[in-house]
Amino acid sequence: MKISTEEKLILLNAARDSIKSKFEETEIQAPDYNKYPTLKSKSGAFVTLTENKNLRGCIGYIISNKKLFDTVCDAAIHAAFHDLRFYPLQKNELERISIEISILSEPFPLKSYDEIKLGVHGLIIEEEGRRGLLLPQVPIEHKMNKEEYLDAICQKAGLPKNLWREKQVKLSGFTATVFSEESIKEEK
Repeated sequence: MKISTEEKLILLNAARDSIKSKFEETEIQAPDYNKYPTLKSKSGAFVTLTENKNLRGCIGYIISNKKLFDTVCDAAIHAAFHDLRFYPLQKNELERISIEISILSEPFPLKSYDEIKLGVHGLIIEEEGRRGLLLPQVPIEHKMNKEEYLDAICQKAGLPKNLWREKQVKLSGFTATVFSEESIKEEK
């Protein structure tokens, strides 16, 4: 997705303001959709929160029928307060967290493991009534090779990590436009 630096900044501020609104009575101002039409497009998005470079929450939507702006606001709140891997964010942590947003493309089927491009493709696995997702930046951040990436997606779905070696699992791929509060400083 083509998104301007200004639109990225609007989304990052909206994500932070959405979280802050749970501690203080603040209203999230919707952007001027005529000026920023990308923000009303319907795309999946994930919001990742880190504290001291450690994961603090990550939740999102593979696809969304809401405006991108609203999807990001919802994902930010869920990442901060409803990621079951973590305790809900506390007010005193708000200034310490960093926010990263991933805007997802439409998922597409992957017919073979050879099609996976590390650092380009996120993965969605759907097997045995379970589903898991890993964002495209995960294998790069964790220095995974393709086999480790496939092990990790199986584990994320609660499946045996080597299931992909035993059969062709149902995988979809997607790409993502990824930006963070840190990367936006470099764009300015």
